[in-house]
Amino acid sequence: MYILAYDFGTGGIKASLYGADGTCVASGFDAYPTAYPASGFHEQAPDEWWRATVQATHRLTERLAPEQVKAIRALGISGHSLGVVPLDASGGLLRPTVPIWSDSRAGAEAQAFFRDVPEDAWYMKTGNGFPAALYSAFKLMWFRAHEPDWFGKAATILGTKDYINYRLCGVRATDFSYASGTGVYDLAARRYDEGLIAASGLPRKLFPEIVPATQVLGALTPDAARELGLPQDVKVVAGGVDNSCMALGAGAWREGRAYCSLGSSAWIAVSSSKPLLDPATRPYVFDHVVPGQYASALAIFSAGTSHTWCRDVICGGMDYAAMDAEAENAGRGAHDLYFNPSLAGGSSLDPTPAIRGAFANLDLRHTRGDMIRAVMEGVAFGLRCALDELSRLTCGHRADVTLPVAEPLTLVGGGANSSLWRQIYADIYGRRVARAAIGQQAAALGAALVAGVGAGVWPDFSILDTVTHADAEAAPDAEAVSDYACRYARWRMLAGKLGEWATKKQTAPSTD
Repeated sequence: MYILAYDFGTGGIKASLYGADGTCVASGFDAYPTAYPASGFHEQAPDEWWRATVQATHRLTERLAPEQVKAIRALGISGHSLGVVPLDASGGLLRPTVPIWSDSRAGAEAQAFFRDVPEDAWYMKTGNGFPAALYSAFKLMWFRAHEPDWFGKAATILGTKDYINYRLCGVRATDFSYASGTGVYDLAARRYDEGLIAASGLPRKLFPEIVPATQVLGALTPDAARELGLPQDVKVVAGGVDNSCMALGAGAWREGRAYCSLGSSAWIAVSSSKPLLDPATRPYVFDHVVPGQYASALAIFSAGTSHTWCRDVICGGMDYAAMDAEAENAGRGAHDLYFNPSLAGGSSLDPTPAIRGAFANLDLRHTRGDMIRAVMEGVAFGLRCALDELSRLTCGHRADVTLPVAEPLTLVGGGANSSLWRQIYADIYGRRVARAAIGQQAAALGAALVAGVGAGVWPDFSILDTVTHADAEAAPDAEAVSDYACRYARWRMLAGKLGEWATKKQTAPSTD
């Protein structure tokens, strides 16, 4: 008996097969492009998603024995968030390309909406902590204003993974986790908010039915089964948004459990029975794929990208192992060199989105190794801000629940592979950290677990605790923790000054 999981990301889709014991048997991947037709426009073609889904499935099944393919019982999808796929009444696609999560064209629509709806009140209801223009409702408002001809024919708007589900089994629906990114979802009530929909002026009919992530939507259609080369009786389970599936796969599914994702961007997320909300730092919150839980997170936008920039610009493309060796030789604190990793702008943790990265206290004694070490420490300091804020909010909501310190903080993603960086995180966080053996498969594992529970392969998610384990761990060194605490305070001061400078720069008269 096997479960098929799709990790449907920004750059491509990965099909992975999981056995009844929860282990991954094989994977296949296929990519699709993103188009940038204008400033702020980030679009992909749903037909390309489907083509990639079929191709990734074939690349997977080519590695399997025929009896393994016949033994696939269910499938589930983890899908990238905030998608807008318009269908007409007959199920036809109304636009060949659609905006993805990072599309920010709807800034004016968001501003107009907040003239009538207080923005802080909207955030506290929805938990939508990304810039408002990214959320689905505002993208739809943009289309209503700029492309009314097809918009008037729209019968349903689906998310990314929901569109693939529709192609798989013919059912139009979404789950609670994906719906929580629409911009018109009430987190506490776990339903669309009729007042927010009315304020948007969007037709209520556009928003699909919400079902649990584990609900079986149906079986594969004959056409889908034929294209994919799968048995027609494979059950299609609703699945969830990538943020929530990744939280599940990383082990953050019980009260207070947290994980740290270390990729191009990086974040710390915690699972809790109440959303962690704050109008100042704005954690972004999604309903969890696990019933009764929410996944609340804070991020920095340039983590792995800062490290890659350092490799390409400062280190001449040297490999990461060599960079680690030079950074280790530089020693803790990089001889008092500091780096702010806001190369891609500020997140909600920063004083302003206009903040940019910087080295500080650089002088003639500093080496390339110091600069590498400062970049690694600067990313860890930025994530320490996220950890501190989520810990504060968790304690504020539930006095008996904190981010657990008795167990290590799970690290997933490519940045967890460096033993030096793991030690830096342990020392700056002041707690044990552990690389998850699942590596970069957290979202796929989460989708597999959702599908397996939905199809009755597993009674609940507790199998996760037998599947996930740490394959490398770092414990904090007391002397390093004390030293980094002082350096962290200085780093926070630097971030504040950079924020002040960026704010003044925005308001200063142009000299061009």
